[in-house]
Amino acid sequence: MAEANTPSPRTMPLRVAVVGSGPSGFYTTEALIKSGQPVIVDLFERLPAPYGLVRYGVAPDHPKLKQAIQVYEKIAQSPQFNFVGNVTVGRDLSVDELRHAYHAVVLTCGAEADRRLGVTGEDLPGSHTATEFVGWYNGHPDYRDRVFDLSHEVAVVIGQGNVAADVARVLAKTVDELRTTDIAAYALDVLAESAVREIHVIGRRGPAQAKFTPKELREFVELADCQARVNVDELDLNAASEAEVADKGNANARKNIALFQKFAQADPADKRRQCYFRFLKSPTALFGTERLEAVELETNRLSGEPFAQSAQGAGVIQTLDCGILFRSIGYRGMPMAGVPFDERRGVFSNRDGRIQDERGVVPGLYTAGWIKRGPTGIIGTNRADSVATVEALLADVEALQSSGAKPGADAFYPVLAERGVRVVSFSDWEKIDAAEIARGVPQGKPREKFARVEEMLSQL
Repeated sequence: MAEANTPSPRTMPLRVAVVGSGPSGFYTTEALIKSGQPVIVDLFERLPAPYGLVRYGVAPDHPKLKQAIQVYEKIAQSPQFNFVGNVTVGRDLSVDELRHAYHAVVLTCGAEADRRLGVTGEDLPGSHTATEFVGWYNGHPDYRDRVFDLSHEVAVVIGQGNVAADVARVLAKTVDELRTTDIAAYALDVLAESAVREIHVIGRRGPAQAKFTPKELREFVELADCQARVNVDELDLNAASEAEVADKGNANARKNIALFQKFAQADPADKRRQCYFRFLKSPTALFGTERLEAVELETNRLSGEPFAQSAQGAGVIQTLDCGILFRSIGYRGMPMAGVPFDERRGVFSNRDGRIQDERGVVPGLYTAGWIKRGPTGIIGTNRADSVATVEALLADVEALQSSGAKPGADAFYPVLAERGVRVVSFSDWEKIDAAEIARGVPQGKPREKFARVEEMLSQL
């Protein structure tokens, strides 16, 4: 029986720290608040601005995808929610410090690193990750000062998923097509001077395996001054690929093939730019003296059963002159001090969201989102994943609360002040948000983002 002054497990609020305020962070918070368990959630974010990839990863010409923010704003109005922005866990506070102050810590910090090509010349100037470019044109402070030289006529994008499509589409669009989006003004200025006339979007497998969603691919039909093109010979499918396309559950591939066939029949004469979708090619080297000048491509063959085909080099090599290249071949998480990490998969070591080390489950430490399962799915996919982690956490609630009440973020405000960290609350963020929206009005934009942390903090 609990002492008179000690809250019982049924009434004692569960104090939970969620680290990372992207979709997984907010969906984890939502599931905790809706669980019926008395809970207080402190959502930690290293930037002053919340929303993660919805703010900084969604293309500026896709405003509907950013409507998820409206859901997150409602979650943030809960009295059980507290935003702790501009605080980097792993630098300003350690994971161990969080574990002492909370019953549970849920890491939802995403997969921030791009996978490498692993070829000679990959680090030449002019060779970039898609993440850099996307962050740059979306006003992410980490990428504000990156430089992209668009003075060459040929650009190459390695990868055939939706991020690769975003990169190609932004390169292909006119300034007028981007002007009224929330693209960063400095990026629009650079794109306005772009000399790029050819964009090559290259995949190591065939058209049946391309990971674009048809909606993303269809947008290339609507571009004002860029023609999407495909070499008709590259649309020949082997038997296994035909079986994949015929599969009832693979409607996306059928729609993509139909669009590629449309691209193959296009007349390029009246468009200033051309965007080529190219298949069965792998980069084997990047060349240049002081900067990127060309990429070497090897033609591939597919082998294996339907939905398990792999690409092997066929020994046929060609060289494509280009002035800039972006790789978009997947993402992986980054290690964090004090958290077991699976180097092979690029995720925190876990089972069903419970973080594990070589001895078993680490008490009170959980994960959700891409850093839990790898970079799969769309924004909404993270909701079910976060709910599953919260179900595991709630199954452990008796053990989690056995150590008694926890102070949560209140323990850290004086510590962070001593460490020179200016904590940003959600009401602080709302001031920054309002200032960005006001900055966009004269330009006919939904907002003009502050792309430096200092600029955000100066609004407070």
